[in-house]
Amino acid sequence: MKQFFGAFLGSLIGILLTGVIVTLIIIGTIMSSLKGAMNDDENEAFKLKPNSVLLLNLNAGIKDRGFKNPFGKLNLGPFMKEGSVGLDDVLSMIKQAGNDKNIKGIYLETGSPTAGMATLEEIRQALLDFRKSGKFIYAYSEMYSQKGYYMATVADKLLMNPQGGMEFKGLSAQLMFYKNMLDKLNIEVQIFRHGKFKSAIEPFMLDKMSAANREQIETYIGSIWNTMLTGISAQRHIPVGDLNAIADNLKLNLPTDAVDLKLVDGLTYEDEAHDMVRKTLGIASGEKINFVKSETYLKHLDKKEIKLTNQDKIAVIYAVGEIESGEGNEETIGSDRIVKAIREARLDDHVKAIVFRVNSPGGSALASDVMWREVVLAKKAKPFIVSMGDVAASGGYYISCAADRIFAEPNTITGSIGVFGLIPNAQQALSEKLGITIDTANTNKHSDMGSILRKASPDEYNFIQKGVEHVYDVFTSRVADGRKMKQAQVDSIGQGRVWSGVDALRIHLVDELGGLQAAIGYAVKKAGLKQYRILDLPKQKDPLEELLNVGGDETEARVLSKNLGGQYIYLKHLKNVLSRKGVQARLPYEMIVE
Repeated sequence: MKQFFGAFLGSLIGILLTGVIVTLIIIGTIMSSLKGAMNDDENEAFKLKPNSVLLLNLNAGIKDRGFKNPFGKLNLGPFMKEGSVGLDDVLSMIKQAGNDKNIKGIYLETGSPTAGMATLEEIRQALLDFRKSGKFIYAYSEMYSQKGYYMATVADKLLMNPQGGMEFKGLSAQLMFYKNMLDKLNIEVQIFRHGKFKSAIEPFMLDKMSAANREQIETYIGSIWNTMLTGISAQRHIPVGDLNAIADNLKLNLPTDAVDLKLVDGLTYEDEAHDMVRKTLGIASGEKINFVKSETYLKHLDKKEIKLTNQDKIAVIYAVGEIESGEGNEETIGSDRIVKAIREARLDDHVKAIVFRVNSPGGSALASDVMWREVVLAKKAKPFIVSMGDVAASGGYYISCAADRIFAEPNTITGSIGVFGLIPNAQQALSEKLGITIDTANTNKHSDMGSILRKASPDEYNFIQKGVEHVYDVFTSRVADGRKMKQAQVDSIGQGRVWSGVDALRIHLVDELGGLQAAIGYAVKKAGLKQYRILDLPKQKDPLEELLNVGGDETEARVLSKNLGGQYIYLKHLKNVLSRKGVQARLPYEMIVE
């Protein structure tokens, strides 16, 4: 009886707690709806004043595809992902601002942007196009990271706080190696790979970079750094050699050094920077500047947008994150979800062309091949264009290679045509560290092949390695067919090697340097359209559904990412590699480039 009442009371408390949570969600939804209605009224009443300045903050997170969170004012912690601005939103704002008679210029806040380099490159090009309108750009920050400074060099006036600072020291790539830790734990990692540059497994077998890995890293971070220097040189009129000398000799130390070296136009406090904007606008000192925040201007543009239902469409399909089989979500590429999206676009007669936006380090080779097949089918039906984001490597390249045309930014990380498999052997660790022994009963000789509880036999090792070689052969044949190259040529630039977008163009892995808008423009031209609208796929979940269906893994990832910051990437890599099953077509490593 006592057990019955204990179970009953526990169930009752669970039901009550669930009821409270659901009630809070419903109340929050109603409040959000009411607030949304109020905001709609405010937006209807909002009139963009003449002589306005767009306040563009690039320090916030910018995703390939934005997510509007109506619960943003409610503190739901890790149970709801934060709202984010999409790259397409930022590009639309900048383009519209250039044509908007009420917008006279942009005030740029870009001290320490968190977006990837290719994302920032596309925004930078949009800002340079904005300047062609004859309108001004002012950039101001207390501190500039190297990415932040690169972005700020688009400005007519580049200003920094008199007590501020700036990084300018070149790029560094840091990798973490786990071999010594695994040795201390008596864990052996059994490795299967093809490609001398396929270095995803190096952290588990070495304590430093191999010569081949160091070569490829130095090559592509050097290419990215050269792109940055070329862009800075063009805007600041400082020779590339002089910029490298500044970095090599640590000439930039004090804020006054930035002025003396012509890296900035002046040292000012923010109120003084605002006075300079007032002078440019032709308004009196102390008069209020009509700053328009990005989110306000974006809502203003949404209100102006004409909803057309029967017009021809360009489908933009977003594939973001690691590749896996199954459904996936907004932050992982599930083959089922992406296949459905491509198929939907292929079968929709109103969709005249498809742009596949890929931002992925790769993942499951099998899931990649499943999506590759759907790309091939779609390509037969209508123009199929790929736009590579910050990274489209290994499996990310696998799902891209069949496209009619591939666009990448100069600093996109791509290539990494190679595969690997990894099986930890924890038998010795369990025995010597914990005193746990393993005994196994099999129906056949190799029934427990692939178990982490014992070492693979020589026959089993050869069996698994043969599978890896087969996947590599298929991968390179897919690339050869898609890029109209010989398979031997693909192998010579494959072997798991990573390339920058600039180098990928040179070796014919991509067709053109440009971002998402350039890819859409090409798709429109190929489809012969004059009027069209964009269809974003896969369809995003309703925010309430997102809240109710949030998984434990996603919540855990958000908590860890928030607390560990940039270092979370290492923990994620270790967890992902050790938990993956099957042959992987994945970027060689997780690392921080700064």
